[in-house]
Amino acid sequence: METLKTRKPKADFFGGFEEAALNNVEAAKLLDQVCREFHDLDAIVARLHELEHKGDAITHRMYESLNSVFMPPLDREDIIAIATGLDDVMDHIDESADAMSMYNIVKPTSVACSLATIIVECTQLVAQQLPRLRNRAGMRQVHEGVVEIHRLENEGDALLRQGIVDLFHRPHDPTEVIAWSRIYETMEHVTDDCEEIADVLRGLVIKHA
Repeated sequence: METLKTRKPKADFFGGFEEAALNNVEAAKLLDQVCREFHDLDAIVARLHELEHKGDAITHRMYESLNSVFMPPLDREDIIAIATGLDDVMDHIDESADAMSMYNIVKPTSVACSLATIIVECTQLVAQQLPRLRNRAGMRQVHEGVVEIHRLENEGDALLRQGIVDLFHRPHDPTEVIAWSRIYETMEHVTDDCEEIADVLRGLVIKHA
């Protein structure tokens, strides 16, 4: 007979989504802080590494739960897509700040600062939508947030193009071109990741709401 000691805790996928999303918001704000203030970079990068490890642990826990539960509250592929998307967001935020440190940049550009602002907004919007998955009434409210995430992703695309054009159409040190090209692309990946999560949310509304 199963005892209290051997009984496994109930899988809480929604709680995992929400915890990972808030972890991403904290990371996005730190990246924005780097771009706005640009001091204590090494300390912030170290903190982002900690948040990235925390995000990995949350994702791993959700995958383990998915392997042990018979009837998850959402389709398995949707749970995997959201968990993976949230993990990708964290990875690309961490990579963006880490690249600034590795390439020893002098100061962030206006394009980087604008991208950081969009990243904060995108991660906050994702974090606002995920609790609404807990019930059908909440799911019906997801559409507006999904549309706004798509709009922000388009802004991110435009900023990436603006940044690359500036790097290659104006005189720049070649190492600076290499550095900022990678940083811009990595930052823009965050908005892509958020858009992919938004697409999953839109699909869930169609399925369940």
